[in-house]
Amino acid sequence: MNVFTWMLGTLLSFCLMAIGARELSGELCTAQILFFRSAIGLLAIASLIIYLAKPQYFKTQLLKRHCLRNGFQFIGQYGWFLGIGLLPLAEVFALEFTVPFWVLVIAAIFLKEQLTIKKMLAVALGLLGVVIIVQPGIAIINNASFIVLGAAVGYAVAHVATKLLTQTEHPLTIMFYMCLLQLPVGLLLSLSQWQWPNGQQLLWVLVVGFTALTANYCLARAMLCAEVSTVVTIDFLRLPAIAVVGVIFYGESFELSLLIGGGIMLVGNLLNAKGLKLRRWKKASIKD
Repeated sequence: MNVFTWMLGTLLSFCLMAIGARELSGELCTAQILFFRSAIGLLAIASLIIYLAKPQYFKTQLLKRHCLRNGFQFIGQYGWFLGIGLLPLAEVFALEFTVPFWVLVIAAIFLKEQLTIKKMLAVALGLLGVVIIVQPGIAIINNASFIVLGAAVGYAVAHVATKLLTQTEHPLTIMFYMCLLQLPVGLLLSLSQWQWPNGQQLLWVLVVGFTALTANYCLARAMLCAEVSTVVTIDFLRLPAIAVVGVIFYGESFELSLLIGGGIMLVGNLLNAKGLKLRRWKKASIKD
């Protein structure tokens, strides 16, 4: 299968996961949704490791680093799912696309990665896109927008921690500990509001759990089939796609500012991806 097939799977998975989160919003608390998501993921990943006969994937020497990563990822997931119930779907997805810019800043501060002029321009374009979407000082300041932005920062820290873990840990090990560590957190935070999902709610819980896995799997496969810049470009189709879903199924209005702000962030992401490709080419040339 080619990159477009995998990205179609990614797009459908993220859209279905957002619909599932919206349907469960107000029905089950956010922490409980995340608990079920982790439970389904843990069962699927543990079964896969056992099927592959790779028991070493259950072991790690970096438990503290896994805890740090998953603490921030849980914050990111919590804010994203909470935002789904408070904001138009397109705005949540648009603000989510700021993650690459926060990664640049955090990696420069904590990993001492060089923050070049091209990277700084990419960050500036990302922040400009956020300003256009959120419209501070023009529209009524919406706290929900800042919740989603905070979620994006949480995801960015988790991505940087993931980069450190991938130096020694297998991806299945990282995913296993992600579900294992986040499951009890979701359970503890949901106990005071716990309720067993009914038939329809259970269906959406399963949708959220499985699409969370398929979205990340399809995106990873797409990365193997094409350059980062190509994947980033196709991934931005999630914005108009989820906007259409919001308009058709939830009667949401679609603001022009979302397209403009999203387009500016796309340019910034492409600029950063092009710089990444250039650096890889230079390293390859030096080796040759």
